[in-house]
Amino acid sequence: MSKRILVGVDDSEQSAAALSFVAEEWGDADVTLVSVIDPAESKASRGAGVPSGAEEWYERTKRRAEERLAEAADSLAVDGTVETATVVGKPASALVEYATDHDLDHIVVGSHGRRGISRIVLGSVAEAVVRTSPVPVTVVR
Repeated sequence: MSKRILVGVDDSEQSAAALSFVAEEWGDADVTLVSVIDPAESKASRGAGVPSGAEEWYERTKRRAEERLAEAADSLAVDGTVETATVVGKPASALVEYATDHDLDHIVVGSHGRRGISRIVLGSVAEAVVRTSPVPVTVVR
């Protein structure tokens, strides 16, 4: 049975490292690249409440996510299939939910490797994925 792996994709170096790791470790796997659009980012950049231009922000963000996914898919050297998906939600819960709903075997995410107060203040998507995922998770730094 071939492995079915979800890789969280954003525009970070850690995400690129996760993609490279998957190609090296599971070159024959079927891979699903998932980018998450976090609505909180829209509010954070415009203050509290419903942001003006929310629809334009969403369309622009979705377009960038899809471009990023296409580039990642083109660069991923695996023998299995490569699929892409863009979802909306809090990144950690959206990745875990997607993996669960699509019967994926493993999640791979990049991590900034923050420690101490910066991890507490900024939060950790990777940590939340590890804590809540029903499938194995690999964190790449």
